[in-house]
Amino acid sequence: MPRLQVQAQRQVWALDFDGVVCDSVGESAIAAWKASAQYWPEMFARPEVVARRQEIIDQLKVVRPVVETGYENLVLVRCLLAGVDPQAILKDWHKLLGEHMQLWGLDRSEVQDLKARGLLAAFGGMRDQMMQEDLAAWIDMNDIYPGVAESVRRLVADHEAYIVTTKQARFAEAILHRLAGVDLPPERIFSQAETGAPKSEILHLLEERHPGTQYHFVEDKALTLHKASAMPQLAHWNLYLVDWGYNTQEEREVVRRQDRIKLISLDDFHALA
Repeated sequence: MPRLQVQAQRQVWALDFDGVVCDSVGESAIAAWKASAQYWPEMFARPEVVARRQEIIDQLKVVRPVVETGYENLVLVRCLLAGVDPQAILKDWHKLLGEHMQLWGLDRSEVQDLKARGLLAAFGGMRDQMMQEDLAAWIDMNDIYPGVAESVRRLVADHEAYIVTTKQARFAEAILHRLAGVDLPPERIFSQAETGAPKSEILHLLEERHPGTQYHFVEDKALTLHKASAMPQLAHWNLYLVDWGYNTQEEREVVRRQDRIKLISLDDFHALA
């Protein structure tokens, strides 16, 4: 791919977090298992379930590309324990997610319910617990992709840089600070898990906030980018799918065959930034 270039002016950059800046697959898999064990204690107390811990954690890393919001990790754990094939999950997760939530009596309203039994609260609460017990160990379960910390620091210094993520903001903020040396004010981190606002709405808001410049959205979820590419209100945005994040070879091939979304490598991103 030829080197991508942008004009030397102050632009708007919206970066997804997990799969673009941070490789969180190790941490999220462990947190998902522990949160599931708290959410369904009787099931996870069974010796035959305990014995499958590492197997399920390894499978969670394989199916990570399907996760859009953290609570889905708990449903994935249940699916994998029930014997759902990881390749079937990669192929048809949205259908399987709805079917199994209904099968197990999981109310979708719990996703945005911050009571103790909410799925999202269970996953976030486990992460909070792990952070409180040993913050350094929790952060060390995550990685920043090679060279990305330096590129993000340049974007923050030279442009209007934002994080637009499904991750809860406090987690993204802690990792950025400790692993990337980046301190973003709270108004620069938009968490879909907390606001419920789709990323497309945030992008439109950012364009209104910063009119008359160039706009760049860097994401690892192909579906999110395909939705954005179909929205006339986001026609001014340059859309990038990263080839190092949580997407599949099939999704990358689809993007290669069209013009609206650019598939970029780490080297491309560093050149752009």
